[in-house]
Amino acid sequence: MKSDSILRENYKKINQLSARCMKALIILLVFGFAYSFILGDVDRALLVILFSVAVIVTMVPILVINILKWDESKLTKYMVIICICIVMCIMLTMFSSYLFPIILFPILMASLYYNQTFVLFTSLLVSISILISDVMSVKYSAYFVGNPYDTYEDVLVRYAIIHIVVVFLLSVAAYFIVQRNSMMIYSAIDTAVTMQNNEKGLVYAFSEISESKSKSTGAHIKRVSEYMRILGKASGFDEEYVDKLATASMMHDIGKLMISEEILDKPEKLTDEEYQIMKNHVLYGEALLEKCPGELMHIACILAKEHHERWDGSGYLGMKGEEISYISRLMAVCDVFDALTSERYYKKGWSLDETFNEIISLSGKHFDPAVIKLFIQNFDEFKEVHDRIQDKQIY
Repeated sequence: MKSDSILRENYKKINQLSARCMKALIILLVFGFAYSFILGDVDRALLVILFSVAVIVTMVPILVINILKWDESKLTKYMVIICICIVMCIMLTMFSSYLFPIILFPILMASLYYNQTFVLFTSLLVSISILISDVMSVKYSAYFVGNPYDTYEDVLVRYAIIHIVVVFLLSVAAYFIVQRNSMMIYSAIDTAVTMQNNEKGLVYAFSEISESKSKSTGAHIKRVSEYMRILGKASGFDEEYVDKLATASMMHDIGKLMISEEILDKPEKLTDEEYQIMKNHVLYGEALLEKCPGELMHIACILAKEHHERWDGSGYLGMKGEEISYISRLMAVCDVFDALTSERYYKKGWSLDETFNEIISLSGKHFDPAVIKLFIQNFDEFKEVHDRIQDKQIY
């Protein structure tokens, strides 16, 4: 996972949190305006109109983030804050000093995005909203409550300036908090990326070691990794999981480290005893990986154990159908496709057309029919990987 991917995912979560906060704001609006409608001395028609406008404006971020799924757009945060400030302006206009604490809400929301410039933008927008609400509450004082001031000068000196100063002080505090949090977040992201890169390097190194035990010094693990990436994307997994799946697939034959070269490279047909030993490499792989921490190693453990399972239950461990994890069903197609098309010292590689027809014929037997559909739909990408990543040497 790259740092920009982590930031994008984190930003997405913050936007979703903002949408939940807007839902909470709607609930507060309903209670506040219901109370004012029943007990307040205000123009009820105007109250209903302003309440309706406030609810509609509050619904906009919820619609954009949760329905339209624009939760990764960098413009979303500006839309969220603008909508909050509009609602704040309406409520301050209606109730003036009674709702003074609401000016905290936009600053707190802006602080979630760990962007100092955005905090300053929000404080400016809040200050403008306060001035607008003050002008409106004086100009139309007969319709609103909570404003004891008669002139613009009076409300500016005794109300607006004080509130703007409070906003300024809050913004300064939020600015430095966000600055500190940003440093911590980026430091944590750098550490996570470094650790994951190291983990990938370790996975690749072990995969190379397991592959080098055989006389076949091809690029099997690289191609299988790319095939898994293709089917992972086609399955609808997100980018982060697809990357882990492709990396983990390199470890599917790690159990072969425990198998002797005499059996691995035997050109003749294996005896029943030798075949049983060979089959055990899936259990050796599981044993090597099952106690390794992290999601990547957990995926690798599943693939190492189940990649020789068959849809009809005739695989190494006798698992069948849905008992086999979905990612292992993907792995089975990728592994067999590369095994058939690859040239080895003991066999010639099959043509792409021959391999395609063979795999299709095994749908519902060796392979999950749903995975075969994905394979058919993405066969051109399989061919591209096959042609691009060639074996360097065959002994």
